[in-house]
Amino acid sequence: MASRPITVIVAIAFLTTLAVGSASAQLSSNFYSKSCPKVLSTVKSVVASAVSKERRMGASLLRLHFHDCFVNGCDGSVLLDDTSSFQGEKTAGPNLNSLRGFNVIDRIKSKVESACPGVVSCADIVAIAARDSVVLLGGPSWEVKLGRRDARTASLSIANSGALPPPTSTLANLISTFAAQGLSVRDMVALSGSHTIGQARCTSFRARIYNDGNIDSSFAKTRQGKCPRTVGSGDNNLAPLDLQSPTAFDSAYYKNLISNKGLLHSDQELFNGGSTDSLVKTYSRNPKTFNSDFASAMIKMGNIKPLTGSKGEIRKVLFCFGASVTLISVASLHLIFLG
Repeated sequence: MASRPITVIVAIAFLTTLAVGSASAQLSSNFYSKSCPKVLSTVKSVVASAVSKERRMGASLLRLHFHDCFVNGCDGSVLLDDTSSFQGEKTAGPNLNSLRGFNVIDRIKSKVESACPGVVSCADIVAIAARDSVVLLGGPSWEVKLGRRDARTASLSIANSGALPPPTSTLANLISTFAAQGLSVRDMVALSGSHTIGQARCTSFRARIYNDGNIDSSFAKTRQGKCPRTVGSGDNNLAPLDLQSPTAFDSAYYKNLISNKGLLHSDQELFNGGSTDSLVKTYSRNPKTFNSDFASAMIKMGNIKPLTGSKGEIRKVLFCFGASVTLISVASLHLIFLG
C-alpha cells in the first residue's frame, strides 16, 4: 500500500471531526457533563487570566459572541479565516479592525482539546467565554445552553448586509434588526447594556460628537479632543462606551443615556423621546431588573439557529480559526505555530 503524502496525514490529524452528544436540536446546560466535565472550569480559567491582564478583553469576548450569533446563528463562523472556497466574516465592515479576542478563544480551545479532544465546539467556547467575561466584570451569571456545532463555512455578505446593526442605527433599525433574530424590544435594550463595558474607535462615534444635537456639549467636547473632525485623523483612537465605569458591568450605561452622554448614535437612540425611553429609565434605577433581563436575553441570543446533532462539525484543530481549510502543509504549520 502506497504511503500517503505528509500533507494529507497532517490534514487528517488536524481536521477530523467527531459527532458527539445528542442528536436533538435542543441545547442543554449539561451537554458536556460526561463527555467533557471540566470544560466550564477550563474556559473560566483562561478567560480569567485574559481579563486580569486586560479588562477590555471581557467586552471583546462578549462582543465576539454577539457578532457570531447575528450572522447565520451561533455557529462559530465568525472565527473562520478566508479559504479558497469562501470569504470569512472577519473582513466584513462591522468586524474588520474591530473584533478581537480570537487569540483568547484559541488558547481556550487548546486547553479544552488537551482535556477532551474533538468534543467541544468552538461555538460553545465562545458562548461560555462571553458569560464568564460578564461575571468577571461584575455582571450577572446565567446557565449557558450547550451542544452547538461549528459551521464549515461563513458568510461575508450577510455580515455586511446590516444583520449587525451599525453605530449609526436609528431606533427603528435596531428594533427591526433584533426582531429579525427573534429578539424583542426589551431584549434589544437589555443587550445594548453590554456597552457598559468596552471601547469604541473614533470612526464609530465621530459623526455623533460633531453632528448630533441630542448630546451633552461638555461630553462632546471631551470626546472631540481625541477624535478630530477630519476623516483619517485619529481614526483608531479609542473612547469608553460607558463614561462612568468603563470596565465594570453595571447599569451606568443607561444613566449616561438619560444625560445625553451615549457615545454612539445608536446608543442615544434608546433614549431620545421614543418607545424605549421608559425601559432605559427602569434599568437606570433598578440594576437587578437590568441584570435579570440581560441574562435572559443572552440565553435567547445564544439559541439563535444553532447547528446541532449531525449538522456542522466539531473543529478538532488546535485553533478554532481556519478549520475548514483543505490541507495544511508542514511548512504552513511551522508558520502557524511561530506566528
